[in-house]
Amino acid sequence: MKQACLAAIIGGSVIATYANAESKNLTAMTSAPGVAVHLSIAHLAEVAASRGIADIQITLGQTGANATLAVAEGKTDIGICPFVLPFLMSKGVGPYAEMGAEKGAELAANLRVLYPYSFGVYVLYAYDTVGIKGWGDLAGRRILNGPPRGAATAEARGLIQGVTGLEEGKGYEGIQSDWSQMATTITEGTSDAALLPEYIPSDRPLQALSAGKMTFWSVPKDVYETEALQNILTAPGSAPFELTLDQMRALGDNATIVTEDEIFRARGSVGGNCVNASMDEELAYQLTKAHIETLDEIYAKAPYARNVGFENLDPKASGMCGPNPLKYHPGAARAWEEAGFAVPACAR
Repeated sequence: MKQACLAAIIGGSVIATYANAESKNLTAMTSAPGVAVHLSIAHLAEVAASRGIADIQITLGQTGANATLAVAEGKTDIGICPFVLPFLMSKGVGPYAEMGAEKGAELAANLRVLYPYSFGVYVLYAYDTVGIKGWGDLAGRRILNGPPRGAATAEARGLIQGVTGLEEGKGYEGIQSDWSQMATTITEGTSDAALLPEYIPSDRPLQALSAGKMTFWSVPKDVYETEALQNILTAPGSAPFELTLDQMRALGDNATIVTEDEIFRARGSVGGNCVNASMDEELAYQLTKAHIETLDEIYAKAPYARNVGFENLDPKASGMCGPNPLKYHPGAARAWEEAGFAVPACAR
């Protein structure tokens, strides 16, 4: 998979794919490789180039907060967009507090979605040698809970508080690290446990497991089903997420899975690839159509890809609608409907 500017294939049949228009030059912002947010944009760049739709130059290693803002300001064409961020932007709070509510609402109104997907499932895990016994044993521990800036850290903090009542800095010590250094932070023992948005299976937990036996804890069922925690799980940018025990066993023999039954319960982080509302409708249509028509290709590129909802438009599972202010780009909605998918009316 190419990670930088992918050259378009120019030919008669490819040009016809984009209604005889010339290939566009676009920019995109995504994370470091190894996760779905990178996979989604790198794959889009590949297929957009092969179809003569666009040459997409990708900037790697970006946080969702930076990418979402860049798209809203029109400084990049496509960005990873955790759905909690447009909500925070529209209120002028969190990472966008300095701009205030009025400016934040103005910028958030510029964002549109091409397609949604999961940004990972918040999984609590630790090396067995540390001796942690689960969610009830986090007091006084050092917990790796995300990057220095971004939505993931806030979501992890909220989940810990919702499940245990502990606040960072009071009940436990929060450890932050750049995404590119997360695996090293885990394996070198800087933290006692990690609560991060993971894909099952994906590079970071597999790399950590290669260094020793680990235990992964489901959110306890009785806590998961409470109204208080369900409110957290359905907050902007979140969704209740359940994996089967068989899916979790894809982590391998070094992983012990702890749950009361055959279901592993967690908080899902949801978002999508966003563009500015000013993007040409035909261009948004062609980009989304390329995504839809090459889903089998993206599923073949990573073992976790089928588990992240690349074609799940259900508003609860995808995190669209409700307090999320984002809507689908009209060109994207047209592509989904032509492919036989139902676009929720609340997300138009």
